[in-house]
Amino acid sequence: MHIAIIVAGVLFGTGAVAALYRVIRGPSLLDRVIASDVFVVTIMCVLAAEMAFNSHTETLPVLLVLGAFAFVGSVSFARFMAKQDQT
Repeated sequence: MHIAIIVAGVLFGTGAVAALYRVIRGPSLLDRVIASDVFVVTIMCVLAAEMAFNSHTETLPVLLVLGAFAFVGSVSFARFMAKQDQT
């Protein structure tokens, strides 16, 4: 079980670092927004894996708030870009 935790940690860490790199170095605003969504989803996966490994549901409200935040952010950005394309 410890090997699975280490492998999951390395993979989640690699995904988070790659997403942060794209947020910082992204050539366009769309790349940065998508990378920030990927980063939030990576954090959600880390929290869910921690809940599964430790057999508890205490961080479930945090997952729900992060999911709502990611959804509202994506929809807001899509509406913003739609208005920018019209002008």
